[in-house]
Amino acid sequence: MLSRVGISLDDDLLAKFDELIAGKGYDNRSEAVRDLIREAMVKEEWEVAADAQPRVAVVMLVYDHDQHDLGHQLMHEQHNNHEIVVSTMHVHMDHDNCLEILVLRGPARQVVRMGNSLVSTKGVKLGKLILASTGEDL
Repeated sequence: MLSRVGISLDDDLLAKFDELIAGKGYDNRSEAVRDLIREAMVKEEWEVAADAQPRVAVVMLVYDHDQHDLGHQLMHEQHNNHEIVVSTMHVHMDHDNCLEILVLRGPARQVVRMGNSLVSTKGVKLGKLILASTGEDL
């Protein structure tokens, strides 16, 4: 069953939203709003997850491999948490910069702690922790 809802938005905010979703390739506002709701639900799912409840997340890092000891620090963090590191991929973006992608699986709090630790490591140029969900409750 599909329900219709209405919302009120400031004209400027609506124009910016339309520009944003057009740039992402959405055909309509409804699907964009559904995705925002799903994203919020996944975030909530992770926030209320019991410590022992297994979760999967992806960590994306961009960094300069020549920055003093940074590669070693990132690798050390991975080895200290080897039980939750499922897989890693290392990509040489150019002469100086590397992209590293990690898949983590384990208790929610431990996965989030490690992901945030990697993302916040001094010298990481860009980092993001992406929380995954099976989508059963979406």
